Amino acid sequence: MLSFRVGDRTLDDANRFLRDLTSRLDGKPLFTSDELPHYETVLRDIYCDLVIPERTGMPGRPCGPIKVVHEDLDYATVHKTREDGRVVQVTRQIIFGNEERIQERLANSPSITINTAYVERSNLNWRLWDAHLARKSVTFAKALPWLKAKLAIGISFYNFIRPHESLSRGNDRVFRAKSPAMAAGITQKIWSVLDLLWFRPLCQ
Repeated sequence: MLSFRVGDRTLDDANRFLRDLTSRLDGKPLFTSDELPHYETVLRDIYCDLVIPERTGMPGRPCGPIKVVHEDLDYATVHKTREDGRVVQVTRQIIFGNEERIQERLANSPSITINTAYVERSNLNWRLWDAHLARKSVTFAKALPWLKAKLAIGISFYNFIRPHESLSRGNDRVFRAKSPAMAAGITQKIWSVLDLLWFRPLCQ
């Protein structure tokens, strides 16, 4: 899990989250999300070039720079129609990029279609693991700083300490404990809790 943010579905939070996420990436992955419009706005700002229009020779103030989105940016949204609490239709829309390139990306990924299933499953897992994240519950968090700190520790545990079944079994089905951090090449072993708590990042 590369990045997380505790906040609201506002433009400011979307901006802070996406800028932190994209700062950790090499290149441009396929972005997918629900239809929150702030994601499109922020991605347009991050992955764009400012192009100054040519002068027309007409009187008046010249036009300002125009934001031109990078041609290799791929972003699609998923809209789910629900009836009586059940999903009855899923509509997908490509916002940036082209369908052929997106299908090529999907062919080289665990998924076969544009979806938000992975992040939705992750959200469900975290609500199961942390009662403070459960919806409509008396266990809601009472202090935001403590919630952020606890979630940071939990995600570090998820990335560095917890072996993941899908990563730990190869074609021979033998279990060899492997964490997401090991799969990403960040570390070569499963960390202990002491490893995590005593870790001090190098100052830049």
